[in-house]
Amino acid sequence: MLNTLISFWELNRIPKRDIGFVLLCLVTAAVLLYMPTGFEGAYEKKGIPVKALVTEVDNSTIQPMGIIRTGEQGLKIKILEGKFKGQIVRSVNLFMGKLEFDKVYAPGDEVFTVLETKGNSIIYANVIDHYRLQYESALMALFIVILIGYAGWVGFKALVSFIFTGMLIWKVLLPAFLKGYDPVLFSLALVAVICFVIIFLIGGFTQKGVIAFTGSITGIAITGALSLLFGAMFRIHGAIRPFAETLLYSGYPNLDLSGIFLSGIFISSSGAVMDVAMDVSASMHELVLKNPRISVGEIIVSGFSVGRAVIGTMTTTLLLAYSGGYATLMMMFIAQGTPTLNVLNIQYVSAEILHTLVGSLGPIIVAPLTAIIGGLVLKRKR
Repeated sequence: MLNTLISFWELNRIPKRDIGFVLLCLVTAAVLLYMPTGFEGAYEKKGIPVKALVTEVDNSTIQPMGIIRTGEQGLKIKILEGKFKGQIVRSVNLFMGKLEFDKVYAPGDEVFTVLETKGNSIIYANVIDHYRLQYESALMALFIVILIGYAGWVGFKALVSFIFTGMLIWKVLLPAFLKGYDPVLFSLALVAVICFVIIFLIGGFTQKGVIAFTGSITGIAITGALSLLFGAMFRIHGAIRPFAETLLYSGYPNLDLSGIFLSGIFISSSGAVMDVAMDVSASMHELVLKNPRISVGEIIVSGFSVGRAVIGTMTTTLLLAYSGGYATLMMMFIAQGTPTLNVLNIQYVSAEILHTLVGSLGPIIVAPLTAIIGGLVLKRKR
């Protein structure tokens, strides 16, 4: 059993530097988790977050207006944790007249609540939303179990890269945007770090890792340049993204929203770029291992063939991934019978076209670049 487990995790074949790199990434992610962003003081901690249970509701003052509601919903909730556990308090659920923000509660619902207190008394209970933390934790646990259960050591490294990337975006990238750093340049630098960590975690410090990393960085840089070029031509303001304008009114009037929008194009496509680069690199590396006498030209041609096969499905995959985000927008235009030319020229639609096409160009560009880089690197080795 032990031998099977060791074989599954490939522990007997893992270089010490790979283990050291994994530990370094874990430690860095832990440091990032507790690292202050500089915006903690923006929220004055006046309340105690708790889990509560809705015991009664009063819908008498709710005023239906078509598909929306206005007015308020009276609530009676029971605190389920903390020093006020067991206490029953009243609260009010205000309706804003927007389906995306309004919630309707029923007896038996578990809700996330912030208690405003004074001494040992509850002044007010602010019901924020339905309580979902336990389901999010269960889904995350399922993701971890399946990932590691299937892929073993490689799956564990993928999990480490997942956590590291999430911490880097949450603790470094987004706060840097708020602090006024150039969104395009800073995003390119951070994506380079993410590519380095992910590729060398998964591929190891090998030649295929070097090839994949070099191809990825080159492809992402070109995608960034295309984003700036066509973004200027399209004349799209970054305020079209949800809550972008709200940020301007929240004390950040100097934010470069257009730069943030353009940086999001190559950030979102960087994952697909790395996939293509690693596929091409790994295939070429394996080919050389099986046939050391193969010529450089044959290596590059084989890399081109693998790249074409990968891109054939990757391009459509990206279209499906991007299109899911604006399905309701297109449905609205279809329902209203808006002419196609009108639709294509509207700023919201043009932004998604820019995002989809430039984002899809990244993997297409990186495939031949990685094949050429791989041929040169593997030639030097041979």
